[in-house]
Amino acid sequence: MIDEVVAALRRGELVIVPTDTVYGVAADPNVPGAIERLCRAKHRPDNKPIPLLAADCRQVEACQVELGPIGRALAARYWPGALTMVLKTGNTWEGFRVPDHPATQAVLRAFGGVLRVTSANLSAEAPALTAEAAVKALGTAVSLVLDAGRAPGGVPSTVIKIEQGQYQVLREGAIKSAEIAAAAGSYEQA
Repeated sequence: MIDEVVAALRRGELVIVPTDTVYGVAADPNVPGAIERLCRAKHRPDNKPIPLLAADCRQVEACQVELGPIGRALAARYWPGALTMVLKTGNTWEGFRVPDHPATQAVLRAFGGVLRVTSANLSAEAPALTAEAAVKALGTAVSLVLDAGRAPGGVPSTVIKIEQGQYQVLREGAIKSAEIAAAAGSYEQA
């Protein structure tokens, strides 16, 4: 099934995948039109950022991003897990996360790079906790579903931005700001 998922993604199709929080819809960021299809399927504005999910730090760094000492410290403590790091890539900023779900990890490893993944629901609606709910929300816009049972749901990932050796908590989620501060050690909060 993992090979089928990877093949569908490489063709530019949308695939529903489980994550450690909710079900997501994945697209290959390198296939022209795939991200636009993802935004249309969700009725989501195309200017709203979609995070990149990676299997590990190596896949993140392959995106020409430097985690730096603070990013490495936080990745060592919280990846895989519910931490999204917003990092500079060239002239833009991208959100990166390493999910803690074996099926999604298997897809990312087999794919060999990052995927754009956002919650598998229509914009402004409740996230899907089951593959069935994700299919009901997105319908024929998706070509394949990787069903791994009920997702845990709960609190979204904590989002931090790292810039010039400092970090800023953009959204407190599953990981509290005090935990981030402790893991960041001597690095300054912006």
